[in-house]
Amino acid sequence: MRVIFMGTPDFATGALQAIIDAGHDVVLVVTQPDRQKGRGKEVQFPPVKECAIKNGIDVFQPDKIKSTESVEYLKKYEADIFVVAAFGQILSSEILNMPKYGCVNIHASLLPKYRGAAPIQWSILDGEEQTGVTIMQMNEGLDTGDMLLQKAITIEDDDTGESLFDKLAVLGAEAIVEALPLIEKGQLTPVAQDEELSTYAKMLKKDLGNIDWNMDAVKISRYVRGLNSWPSAYSFYNGKTLKIWKATAIETTYKKGEYNPGDIVNVDKDSFEVMCGEGCLQITEVQLEGKKRMTASDFLRGCNIKVGDRLLSGR
Repeated sequence: MRVIFMGTPDFATGALQAIIDAGHDVVLVVTQPDRQKGRGKEVQFPPVKECAIKNGIDVFQPDKIKSTESVEYLKKYEADIFVVAAFGQILSSEILNMPKYGCVNIHASLLPKYRGAAPIQWSILDGEEQTGVTIMQMNEGLDTGDMLLQKAITIEDDDTGESLFDKLAVLGAEAIVEALPLIEKGQLTPVAQDEELSTYAKMLKKDLGNIDWNMDAVKISRYVRGLNSWPSAYSFYNGKTLKIWKATAIETTYKKGEYNPGDIVNVDKDSFEVMCGEGCLQITEVQLEGKKRMTASDFLRGCNIKVGDRLLSGR
């Protein structure tokens, strides 16, 4: 099929390359404009643009995909289908109805759960046992279109937002390559989403990672995993931000009132334990403000943490 591919971050590059490798004719790649990044304000290409250039494919980077000029530009390519993966702009009804087979989206959740911007991270934060990808026929709603194909995977106990992102990127590439010929042959039956089962995965903000030690240890451990690598789960120690990269929820024999949430209740050579609203968090990898990421054992050798010290939710 003649495909226009729309995507921007790393999550989309695997799908684009898989579609190309499967022999489809990707006639155009649409992505967000180049952005300045870092202290040097160097202009960086979106990952999808880099993939397109490597494969000799035309790239289109509109500020507004819904503009008249953009719509007319897309029409010139006479694509059979538009494939969308984390593009970052809303498509108009005119664009959605333009290609013969419409527009399909690679969404990183098992819809109707976790519509929205951050489905990967919220599946971990909420303690889901599995997640996956959905190939969805797009409509004008936010991830509300009919489902065409789904693939599920188990969320492992050590999965982080970053590791699950990578797994679902691979799964999404597999799913879209499987779906495209079936769409062309009319062999996929659209399934409407059950609105009563729908949930929304709101956009992540930095302050989401600010740990509330009154929460139970299991929930805090999910935040440590789910918010890795951004915005990360963090607390404050002696007025400095302490990012927590690895931690495990453990039971505790300490009685309520003996320690308060946020108190450090045990320190050994490889970890330290923090009292939570229920249970304790055993911390094994951290990063103190101004320092590199390190194991708790390295951190403890250079920082005189002791039982009774506190981690706070603010400076």
